[in-house]
Amino acid sequence: MAIQVGEKAPDFELKDNHGRAVRLSDFRGRKNVVLLFYPFAFTGVCTGELCELRDNLPQFSDRDTELLAVSNDSIHTLRVFGEQEGLEYPLLSDFWPHGNVSRAYGVFDEDKGCAVRGTFVIDKEGVVRWTVVNGLPDARDLSDYVKALDSL
Repeated sequence: MAIQVGEKAPDFELKDNHGRAVRLSDFRGRKNVVLLFYPFAFTGVCTGELCELRDNLPQFSDRDTELLAVSNDSIHTLRVFGEQEGLEYPLLSDFWPHGNVSRAYGVFDEDKGCAVRGTFVIDKEGVVRWTVVNGLPDARDLSDYVKALDSL
């Protein structure tokens, strides 16, 4: 079961597509966070979602929000994917231990071995304020994230 609205977001540390450590707690007191889980790089729906976010980054930065995208791919895969698609926000690798952060948020599909499409809007205090979880084939609506951020 996915983390619910009103719960404290589980802290984590993951490597980004450049090998840098990123901790959720680093943003506490400074920025809101949109934490987006997606199945795999280079797949059609995932690429479409992440490119739409790329094309609309000001909607997040203008709302004092950091966008963090998490998949179960290796950092090496994410580096190539990010460069190929021009993604300038952190792509975090939940590769090893495989899916630990995805499991902590309740969005890991054990049968498929990857995260489903879960999104968590986390306020500056580290509390989940909005969430949506979609199945693997179902893209999310970016405008829903923006509405959730506007309600903070």
